[in-house]
Amino acid sequence: MGASYPPRPVGVLLAGGLSRRMGGGDKGLKVLGGRPVLDHVVARARPQVDRLILNAAGDPARFAAYGLPVVPDVVEGFAGPLAGVLTGLEWAAANVPGARHVVTFACDAPFLPTDLVDRLLAGARAAGAPLACARSLGRTHPVFGLWSLDLAADLRHALVDEDLRKIDRWTARHGIVHVDFDDLDQATGRDPFFNINRPEDLAEAEALATGG
Repeated sequence: MGASYPPRPVGVLLAGGLSRRMGGGDKGLKVLGGRPVLDHVVARARPQVDRLILNAAGDPARFAAYGLPVVPDVVEGFAGPLAGVLTGLEWAAANVPGARHVVTFACDAPFLPTDLVDRLLAGARAAGAPLACARSLGRTHPVFGLWSLDLAADLRHALVDEDLRKIDRWTARHGIVHVDFDDLDQATGRDPFFNINRPEDLAEAEALATGG
């Protein structure tokens, strides 16, 4: 028998990137449509999960307006997105009794699907897989993923003892299903995982958000 898949995992907003191409700082706090990018992400992510936390380093006070637990990486040094995944898994295990999965969201994708979690859960259930990630227009988006708490200890071992950093290398060990989101965002006509990496991306997102 396959594992059960509760309808509402714990959500983890990954805000740990260095944002070099944006000139540093928090991409999620850049202004889009008159409010921070993170506002758009939270508005779409929060209704899809049971609890929502923010994985970020530095002073948590800059995110105080969101009323979310701000949790730094549990692995020292900048270990990439897998460190954020592990942080979410271990936080959920310690703080949410009965939690089975977390879903991660990038903080620079303001048009993410509002049915992301349901579709990842359905894909994982159908494949009997412990992991699932989004795919659109032929590209995978591993930071938009569903992760089983059963794999937390193995991920910690991979990060700490093996110094493994590549998401694909780790997920390939356990089985992952890719869930297709090839339907374009209805409001923008673009890939729903359009993300803001560079100043010109922010300008394009502004035009999309305001219908310009």
